[in-house]
Amino acid sequence: MTRKYIDCREFPSEMNCTIALAADSDQELLDAAVQHAVSVHKHTDSPELRAQLSTLFHQGTPPVDSPRSA
Repeated sequence: MTRKYIDCREFPSEMNCTIALAADSDQELLDAAVQHAVSVHKHTDSPELRAQLSTLFHQGTPPVDSPRSA
């Protein structure tokens, strides 16, 4: 099984979120990403949000340096 991650640093936000989440399973990563999106970014948990987040997964582990230009 390949580790996957999602990195908030890739997406501009008012709070300049620097969270990156990684997991060994898609479901575990999706659950963590949804929890973060709802609690921190005030999104509503929905099938659409879950589908959108799933498309943002990357193979491997998050880079140490921000993938977004400062």
